Order: sequence, then structure tokens, then C-alpha cells
Amino acid sequence: MNTALSWIKAYVPDLDVTVQQYTDAMTLSGTKVEGCERLDKNLEKIVVGQIEKIERHPDADKLIICQVNIGSETIQIVTGAPNVKEGDKVPVVLDGGKVAGGHDGGPLPENGIEIKKGKLRGVDSYGMMCSIEELGSSRDMYPDAPESGIYILPADAELGADAVELLGLRDAVFEYEITSNRVDCYSVIGIAREAAATFRKPFYPPEVTETGNSEDIHDYLKVRVEDEKLCPRYCARMVKNIKLAPSPQWMQRRLAASGIRPINNIVDITNYVMEEYGQPMHAYDYDDIAGHEIVVRCAKDGDVFQTLDGQERNVDSSVLMICDGEKEVGLAGIMGGENSKITDNVKTMVFEAACFDGTNIRLSAKKVGLRTDASGKFEKGLDPNNASEAINRACQLVEMLGAGEVVGGMIDIYPVKKEERRIPFDAGKINDLLGTDISEAEMLKYFETLELRYDAEKKEVIAPTFRQDLERLADLAEEVARFYGYDNIPTTLPTGEATTGKLSYKLRVEAVARQIAEYSGFSQSMTYSFESPKAFDRLLLPADDRRRQAITIMNAG
Repeated sequence: MNTALSWIKAYVPDLDVTVQQYTDAMTLSGTKVEGCERLDKNLEKIVVGQIEKIERHPDADKLIICQVNIGSETIQIVTGAPNVKEGDKVPVVLDGGKVAGGHDGGPLPENGIEIKKGKLRGVDSYGMMCSIEELGSSRDMYPDAPESGIYILPADAELGADAVELLGLRDAVFEYEITSNRVDCYSVIGIAREAAATFRKPFYPPEVTETGNSEDIHDYLKVRVEDEKLCPRYCARMVKNIKLAPSPQWMQRRLAASGIRPINNIVDITNYVMEEYGQPMHAYDYDDIAGHEIVVRCAKDGDVFQTLDGQERNVDSSVLMICDGEKEVGLAGIMGGENSKITDNVKTMVFEAACFDGTNIRLSAKKVGLRTDASGKFEKGLDPNNASEAINRACQLVEMLGAGEVVGGMIDIYPVKKEERRIPFDAGKINDLLGTDISEAEMLKYFETLELRYDAEKKEVIAPTFRQDLERLADLAEEVARFYGYDNIPTTLPTGEATTGKLSYKLRVEAVARQIAEYSGFSQSMTYSFESPKAFDRLLLPADDRRRQAITIMNAG
């Protein structure tokens, strides 16, 4: 799981820490930071400049001389870039500054490249205008960057401003080692919640409002789930009048920082929500859904299905599929089909946010030889209550970005709702486990920051469904320990009876009981946990004897 610090700060705005402070504190509180990449590494003295005048170089046909206004002064820069013109605003590295790499997009040198004033074919040059590759990124992450040439900044960029910050590169991306039982932390919101609790800062999740016009999706689409065990929840919403366009810069920058290439507003929204909520989503072209019906069922033995990557996959009756009224259109929780991909001609779209059985998704992905970001999340067992929030967030972003008109209502097949877990709470027992003396009020304050509620009347902590790892008092003790601080827990000796030179009380009692039994004529025996059914025959037990009703195991011996 990777997250950009700027995205975390969007939900914890009061967070003001250095990269090292964040790394240390998050690791100590249980969210282990494996590594960190500074996006602004080796980017120094780079500002916004505007090209005011361009002249041809007197001694070089492929070079031009630019007079560049950097706010405080106008400097002369010689360049061979073919794409610049007068009036363009560009990133300018000043004399003594640094760039991350060369314009060829090759491997970045460890210490960057220092830029110094000098002469190009006899003409003074006091800096350099930068391509996106020289800033340490690529056209995959900045689709608007030219294939060869200087990166052009927005027309409203302030002269002399920090160009690195303007491009969203004044940031750090953290890589975490998340244990499989903390599914909630496979999302930016989950990590932000942990950061807020770790640094004792307020947490502000996105305010999701249900959007939609006066129409009803049920008039357009039908959904049928044939295997409710493998698909405990399926949510669908619809968007009409799709307007494909590039997503806004803030969304592109957040996706790029997470290693996801921006494509267009619709694709970016599905990827954005998957990162933000940890809920994979999929989109279908409504006009390509035969019978305007979605059926969730298992494949048939011997079926062959072509996925979006153009590969044919062999599936069988254990693999869950998303189908329309006539055909299979997607490997559930893994990848959509080539026959259902969104094209530039899409007019009406169906959003899917579902919850699939994690074990089945893991086995299916292995069987078809295809593991994706979506399957990696599903196989850990997602919270079904998260699906509706995520799909409503996607529709909210659609309207916010002007990408289409959301149809009212939601198809929600959720036969057995997952309920919150109640865990008996005893502050005294937790202190006994930890060897601490923490007040009940302080413990409850830790729980409150983690969105755990407390029922004072029943003395129970109510764990939300996204915290699937909380089951018993020992789990609550762990939450107290990691936010109280493992380094604050005192070192104590184990409690118990000192047995130097003698047996423990338990063993002394067993010895007395053994002597009494032997004196009474009993013989000592040892019973085994696992026995072959032949043991019942040796005991001459009748075939219908209830004592034969044991659990059958393989290789009993």
C-alpha cells in the first residue's frame, strides 16, 4: 500500500510533521512504514518563468535564445526545445539549482544534476527550462507533457512561484507493510484514520452525499445474484450523458503519486475511489449490456473468457463471473472482459461496487493466472458495508467533475447485512495484560479516535465493520498499547510461583493424584488426539455405536 503525504493531509489537515517524524510515529503505532520516496528529491531552485522573447541563435540552427521573466528579474536561457513560444510559462531551474535527471527519461542519478550558468555556442545561458523527465517524472504520470520538449505550466501560474509545488512534486510517498487482517488500511482513508489517531489530530473523512436525478435506476437495469455466498453484496448505479475529458490536476496528481497513470475522468474516478476507500469498482457501457440485465453467477466448466488485456482465460464452475443477459462480461473481482470495455463512444455507464468472497477470488485469480490490484484487495475480505459509500462517492465525483448525469436510486442486493461486533470491555483486565495503570477514560479516548463506540450501560466496545481484526478483549488491549506507546509500557517480571528446587503447585497436585490412582489399582495411559478408525474395531465397538461418531481425518496413522 502506497500513499502520498499530501493525500493523507487532505483528511488530517492539522498534520504538520516531517517525513522522518511521520515514519517513526506511524511505525511505532503499528502501521509499519517500509520505505519513503521524496518526489522532490534533487529538485532545487526551480521556479515559474514566462518566456517574453525568443530569438534565433546566431551560430546554431537548432538553438534559440529566450528572455525569461522569473518574477524578480528577466534572465537569458539558451535551449534547443522545439515546443516553446513567447508567452509560455515554464519551470526554470536557476543557476546553482538541481534537476532529478536528464531529458531522455533514463535512470535518475543518485545526486541529481547540478545546473550552472555557462555558454552554449558562445551565448550566455543563466539557467535551464525543464522537461517533465528532468523533474524526475514521466509522460505516463503527466499526460499533458509533450513527447519531446519543455513542460508548459498553466497560464495562471504565478511568476517566481515554486514550480515543484505547483506540479504536485513537493510531496513524499510512503510504502507500508499492512498485515492481511487490517483490510481497512488498504485505503487512503484507513491510513489517514491511523495517522490522526497516532498524532492526536482531528480526522475529517470525505463528506459523501447521495446524488441523482428524479429517475429510478430500476427502470433501466436489473441485477440478479445467483450465488449470494460468493457475492454477499452487489451495488449498481447509473450515469447518463457521459462527457469524457481529462480529470482535474488535483486528481491526476494524487493518482500519479500513488503510481496510477491518469487516463480520463471516468477511469480516474474508479481508480481514485479504489485508492481512497479500498473498494475496487468497475464500469460497464450500459448500451453493451444485453437485455439490460446483470447476472452474477459461476462460469461453466470448459468456458474460455477473454479479459481486457486481450488474453484468453480458461475458467470453470468455481470461478465467479459477471454476466449480462446473454454472455459473460467480467471475471468477478479480477478484471472485466474485452467485450465490455469502456470506449470513447460511451453515452450511459453502469458503476459496479460489490463484495466478493475473498477465498474464492484468491483461488480464481491463481487458476486463471491473473492477479490485479482489485483481486489483491478482494482476497483479503472487504467490508460489504463499504460498497455503498464508495459507489456514492464515485457518483458524487462524477457530478463534481461534470462527467455526466447521475440517475437516481441504487440497486443494492444485500441479503444478510454484516453487523458491528460488541466486545466486553474491562479496563482493569487490560491493565493487567499490559502491566500498566491507564485510566478507563484515557482508554476510551483512544477508542474514540479510532471510531470505536462505547456502550457504558453494557460495558461493551462497539467495533465498526471495517475493523474486522477486533474480536476480543486482547485485541482492545493491543489498541490501547499501540497508542499509549509501546515504549511507555514498563518492564515487569512475570507473575507466578517461584519453583527453584521444587515442582510447581500444579505438578505437585498431579503427582499426588497419580499416586492415589496407582494405589487404587489404576494403570496410567496416554490418549492421542488423532486415531485411526481401526482403534474402534480393536475396542469391539458395534458399528452403530455413537462413540464411533468422530471427525474423520486424513493420514490418521
